[in-house]
Amino acid sequence: MARTVFEKFDAIALVAEVFRELGYEGASMSEITARTKLSKGSLYHFFPGGKEQMAAEIMAHIDAWFATEMFGPLEEEAPRAAIARMWETTDSYFRSGRRVCLIGAFALDETRDRFPAAIRGYFHRWIDALAGALTRTGLPGAAAKALAEEAVIGIQGALTLARALGDDTIFGRTLARLKRTLEAASG
Repeated sequence: MARTVFEKFDAIALVAEVFRELGYEGASMSEITARTKLSKGSLYHFFPGGKEQMAAEIMAHIDAWFATEMFGPLEEEAPRAAIARMWETTDSYFRSGRRVCLIGAFALDETRDRFPAAIRGYFHRWIDALAGALTRTGLPGAAAKALAEEAVIGIQGALTLARALGDDTIFGRTLARLKRTLEAASG
């Protein structure tokens, strides 16, 4: 029997997990309905533009969450506190390395060509927000940008490696190492 969903948010969360598991191309409408237990009618009610609209709305939802929980604080709050919050938020959101970064996964295949602005925007904003916070701690701009890139690369790489090796502890160790590196650099 099809699952009843009362809010579009519920459908977004369910479909996002299917995309995390199967990727954009692997997530056929049949797979999406089977794995979410949502009828095709419900899916098309929420997403009349089909799978492409689903992906676009999921990415917008992820971006909005990160804007509120991570990017905004990095851009507006006391830099050291915001950076500390970033590590906690990152660990929590990615469930200590057990959850794939969907936007990162989309960046790795042909999906990036369907949504280049959303994918680039997410990563640019993360790097820029972190670099801005590091600059506010007194780090020169170029060094702050390089460290911010290193941090985002490390997070994304740790997610991939933890998943590939089936070892979630890789993610935690990497976050701790990156945190120490940024703390040492920003004094």
